[in-house]
Amino acid sequence: MNGTAALSMLFNRGNLMALVAPGLIIVILSMMVLPLPAFALDLFFTFNIALAVMVLLVAMYNKKPLDFSIFPSVLLVTTLLRLSLNVASTRIVLLQGHTGPDAAGKVIEAFGHFLVGGNYAVGIVVFIILTVINFVVITKGAGRIAEVSARFTLDAMPGKQMAIDADLNAGLIGEDEARKRRSTISQEADFYGAMDGASKFVRGDAVAGILILVINIVGGLIVGILQHDMEAGQAARNYTLLTIGDGLVAQIPALIISTAAGLVVTRVGDADGDIGQQFVGQLFNNPTVMMLTAGILGVLGLIPGMPHFVFLLLAAGIGSLAWWTLQRQQARQAQEATVAPPPMPTESQDASWADVAPVDVLGLEVGYRLIPLVDRNQDGELLKRIRGLRKKFAQEVGFLSAPVHIRDNLELKPNAYRIALKGVEIGSGEAYPGLFLAINPGRVSGTLPGNPTKDPAFGLPAVWIEAPLRDRAHAMGYTVVDASTVVATHLNHLILSNAAELLGRQETQQLLDHIAKDAPKLVEDLVPKLLPLATVQRVLQNLLDEGVNIRDTRTIIDVLAEYAARSQDAVELTTQVRTALGRAIVQQIYPGGTDMQVMALEPGLERLLGQAVHGAGGDGSGIEPGLADTLLRETVAAAQRQEALGLPAVLLVPGSLRWLLSRFLRRAWPALKVLANAEVPEARTIKVTTVIGAKT
Repeated sequence: MNGTAALSMLFNRGNLMALVAPGLIIVILSMMVLPLPAFALDLFFTFNIALAVMVLLVAMYNKKPLDFSIFPSVLLVTTLLRLSLNVASTRIVLLQGHTGPDAAGKVIEAFGHFLVGGNYAVGIVVFIILTVINFVVITKGAGRIAEVSARFTLDAMPGKQMAIDADLNAGLIGEDEARKRRSTISQEADFYGAMDGASKFVRGDAVAGILILVINIVGGLIVGILQHDMEAGQAARNYTLLTIGDGLVAQIPALIISTAAGLVVTRVGDADGDIGQQFVGQLFNNPTVMMLTAGILGVLGLIPGMPHFVFLLLAAGIGSLAWWTLQRQQARQAQEATVAPPPMPTESQDASWADVAPVDVLGLEVGYRLIPLVDRNQDGELLKRIRGLRKKFAQEVGFLSAPVHIRDNLELKPNAYRIALKGVEIGSGEAYPGLFLAINPGRVSGTLPGNPTKDPAFGLPAVWIEAPLRDRAHAMGYTVVDASTVVATHLNHLILSNAAELLGRQETQQLLDHIAKDAPKLVEDLVPKLLPLATVQRVLQNLLDEGVNIRDTRTIIDVLAEYAARSQDAVELTTQVRTALGRAIVQQIYPGGTDMQVMALEPGLERLLGQAVHGAGGDGSGIEPGLADTLLRETVAAAQRQEALGLPAVLLVPGSLRWLLSRFLRRAWPALKVLANAEVPEARTIKVTTVIGAKT
């Protein structure tokens, strides 16, 4: 029973598929050492031709190189198969060649007699021509393309990875899509590197074919004359024709495989169709080109001494095709131009409240050249990205922002856009559809031709470049993005920077209603029994204003409910909420379990600031101007040193000073984070890198 189960498991479909490749390799290697009958040679030579044709067709019908990622291995196996067949056929030719032209099978006989007319001189010339075409033209060209593609793909990997990270951070793609893109980039590099090496197999196979031809002819003459007492002419004819047939039956599949390799590595980008569709669509899609071609052929056909019938026939055929293509394009344009008639104008009416349009919370205005990016009818790419931004914002920050209202503005420059918050412009820039923005992250290896500018989101130096320069820019270390990504990244940056203003009274109520679905009693006890909605909104805005997300709304409501009876002050309540959220705040700044390398105040400076705060009623107005200027200057210098070391700019202070210093110092250095001692979890290790106010 166990034996039957084992056999059943061995011969099921999955295991049989897994055994095909090892079995084929074993058969190929066996042909090198085991004698084969003539019929077996015919079978394997026919299989070799069929395999080469299949590989060529697969290469033509795939839409991108990675669809045929196994091709380098196929190239090795087919080369090994041809060499094994050469060894097996050589053995039979030398052993049985004296018996006649069919000694090595019908396939070799057909290629040696029918294809070259039984003339071994013609056969040698044809074989050499095929070998030269394969070795010098196709294989060398495909190998060079694979070599250059491998080099540029490897050089462009860091830039492509940065572009993926930028899209991921901007919310344009998810983790799964980013992981898929990274895998594709790695596979591309591996594929072209493997193709660069695999092309050497084909070149070596061409050289081996020539050597085998010479060895077989010389060896056949020696065997025929010395061992079988044949006349020199008869021996030369028999063994040369058999050798030529053997060489041709191997070189023709080799030529087909080399052509397939060239087709695979010369594909440009991710095509919309296979090679056949691209060939017809791009070569025979311009009626003007075809008409000119037909005219030239017609003129040549009228010249005395030229083959008139052939030239005029082809001219008529190409001219007819051009006319048919032109008619089809005109019919399509006429159909697209058909639009519905404009509506009849209506009489003007008196003004009403319907004419009072509310101000959009978030607005995006674009110039007329950017309209295709936001047009639903044209499947605008920017619309999809903005939807992704809102979803990512809701997941990371903790509430759903107002939708982005998009409209065209003819007063803007054609390629300009403007982002507004509650009707007030908060950002603007320019984007060029069809071009790519190459952003200099600070470590590029050269300059690019194009239109210099700055990244509108972060102010980094950049240049607008043409599409053909994209791979070159990646290789030089630039981060390359398209026009829609530029606008989306800028919009995302501004939304995150102004998250506190996006949380209005309506959004706060919607957030509480969302929480009430799971914990109705919790929300009911807080608003409006303990705190008004405005105070809750102010606390949430204080958190967002300092970059703290409000996803943990349950903890925030619990803390507000606990401390609402003691204080109604939004600042004091914010301090208590931050203490409760301390672990999440620290984790956001210092991911993982890394040590907290922070800045701190000199104890004497802490006392002075504490006295100033308490003496002025806690609003900080009592800080002496000279002290404030020194504190601001030293903090900015320390923050610059922190970021130069690759560390976040974090200042650790007593809880009584945190609110004041956060509002005061962040105006000069927006990236600065001010933490209170009580917000740091006990398990965290603190290392003070800079003491502000210490005597030097």
